[in-house]
Amino acid sequence: MSPQPSVTIIIPMRNERDWVRRSIESVFEQDYPAELLDVIVVDGMSDDGSYEILQEMAAENPRLSVLRNPARIVPSSLNRAIRAARGEIIARVDMHTLLADDYISVGVEALLRTRVDNVGGPMVKLGGGPVGDAIAAAMSSRFGIGSYFQFGTEEREADTVYMGMWPKAVFERVGLFDEELVRNQDDEFNYRLRKLGGRVLVTPRMKSQYQNRQSWSKLIKQFYQYGVWKARVLQKHPGQMSLRHFVPPLFDLGVILGLLSAPLGPIGPALSVGAISAYLLAIAAVAMLSPDTGGSRFRLVLAFVFIHHAWAIGFLVGMLRFAHRWFKPEQPEARLSGDLASSATQE
Repeated sequence: MSPQPSVTIIIPMRNERDWVRRSIESVFEQDYPAELLDVIVVDGMSDDGSYEILQEMAAENPRLSVLRNPARIVPSSLNRAIRAARGEIIARVDMHTLLADDYISVGVEALLRTRVDNVGGPMVKLGGGPVGDAIAAAMSSRFGIGSYFQFGTEEREADTVYMGMWPKAVFERVGLFDEELVRNQDDEFNYRLRKLGGRVLVTPRMKSQYQNRQSWSKLIKQFYQYGVWKARVLQKHPGQMSLRHFVPPLFDLGVILGLLSAPLGPIGPALSVGAISAYLLAIAAVAMLSPDTGGSRFRLVLAFVFIHHAWAIGFLVGMLRFAHRWFKPEQPEARLSGDLASSATQE
């Protein structure tokens, strides 16, 4: 790459009227040289007015390009943007995210210094209100989510990373995002990258803030979907799974089977009740020992419960939903040389 490479920021979006200006303005406030930075937003056929806001912003700033994605899902939006990108480096930014003004500069420096293939910062949650603050605290806890980028405070290599910044050449070698995976496409991509010898780095110097979910229903839906699609990732790449991924669904499956065994005798239900009691005592202890975020400890317990078990039930449902896909040949990954004109409409 050049000593000061050009950067294309890619942003997938659908129905983000309340966030589109804030997120994109934080991108254009970067201290990276303006002539080396451009932005591509791929809109998944928004119908809440956010696409019209995008058009207004693009008319005001020639560095902003807008594509549309009839498929309406994140991985295909990312692939459309990557194919259209002109920069030597591609940086993914999500809506609901505000970047520090040196985010891109720090990421480029880290890529050039370490020669890794993907770099990103930790996911710092904004919270918001009693429920939002509890969700932010649970997601930032190692007990809540095991991925290092959720709680890490030191620069180190990891399995995956929040958002991501890559030399564009990485996509020539690894391929693009798997367009089947509505969720977990970043985990799957980083697994393929590492399998080919690539390296992924988390550096806390890349600072951003993410607006996490602020209601129980949205949190449950989010992690349920993560669980469903993790089952599909397991089918594609069994080696991508670690022991921590199997603990929640095995726990829930064991509890369910124990309760269903009641007609056979009291041992199964008793074991299930004992497991539930031990689990609740454990998360209550973690909640009491967690830093005080100004919210209720009970809400923090609820956040842990919803994260763990929405994911677990989603995974079990995914194992049933995709049961017919075991041992069937998988489609090859999308390639960088794909035809942009056939997959997106430029405005």
